[in-house]
Amino acid sequence: MKNVTMISRRSFLKAAMAASAVSALAFTGCGGSASSTVAASSTASSAAAEGGQTFKVGIVNYVDHASLNQIVESVESRLDELGAEKGVTFDYADYYANAQADQSNLNQIGADLVGDGVDVIVAVATPTAATMLAAVEDTDIPVVYSAVTDPAAAGFDGEENITGTSDALNTEAIMNLITAVNPDIDTIGLLYDLSQDASTQAIADAKAFCDANGIKYIEKNGTTTAEVQMAAEALIAAGVKAVFTPTDNTVMTAELSIYETFTEAGVQHYTGADSFALNGAFVGYGVDYVQLGEATADMVAEILCDGKTTADLPYQTFDNGIVTINTETCEALGLDLDTVKEAFKPYCTEIVEVTTAENFS
Repeated sequence: MKNVTMISRRSFLKAAMAASAVSALAFTGCGGSASSTVAASSTASSAAAEGGQTFKVGIVNYVDHASLNQIVESVESRLDELGAEKGVTFDYADYYANAQADQSNLNQIGADLVGDGVDVIVAVATPTAATMLAAVEDTDIPVVYSAVTDPAAAGFDGEENITGTSDALNTEAIMNLITAVNPDIDTIGLLYDLSQDASTQAIADAKAFCDANGIKYIEKNGTTTAEVQMAAEALIAAGVKAVFTPTDNTVMTAELSIYETFTEAGVQHYTGADSFALNGAFVGYGVDYVQLGEATADMVAEILCDGKTTADLPYQTFDNGIVTINTETCEALGLDLDTVKEAFKPYCTEIVEVTTAENFS
């Protein structure tokens, strides 16, 4: 694509490494493009597959951070597998873009992808999905989203030409993890970005949990890495022992900048995705983002190769229940890993141990 926000995968990986370093301081057709009409018959799709069809797949990432990058990599890897299986090519390398959390970038990216006549757009995160849906309004290009926490609240449920996968968080379960390790806790910190739709319901649920269990809560917000850092320091100054963050893109982007601040102060950071723990948080809880990306890619293939429409494919949710513990952070907090794992067992289906890494796949 000609737009400067459209970059190749190789360039993106270089950019991602640079972005991670900054974060430490502060997701061509070789034989004619497929028709973008999602109502194409299964017979026509099968014929296309036999003919070695090339499909243009736009993939739009909202911002460069561990969770969303993990989804993008998973989508791409699964599309490669499916392409080999079905005898088609999913050309995503020429139609990948990262908006870097800039709405003007998102708007331009959507317009460019429509102009390029892509066959489908994979939209990673809620703001991306909303913008891409608006961009395809007068076309037949379907949008398949990934990591939209609340599709109904975002207005996607029942909307034509859009479906995808949700990373909805079971907030009560993660609050139970906090109280399991800290049975006498009287105050919990809530760290999130007020502008992130993904945080709205989860924070409301966290407050309801605290109210029902006689626990006070202190809210601190930030819209940039610097603001999140100040919010983290304010929670420490307030004396909280544990902090909850849902699947919040802003805080995830800042995690490499704040995890040591929390750990050195003895504050346990409980978060809504495993990628937070991989970037230093004490605990991540929620869906497997690799699985989420794979399921997203499967939906793309069903639309492009199997003649399905978005109406045929309701959005998918996944079992929450995977706890990811950062063992380095656990030790630094002075907690016994085996004791923590035993306390967590009643509230999860699986426990995964990780150590801190700036980049991972």
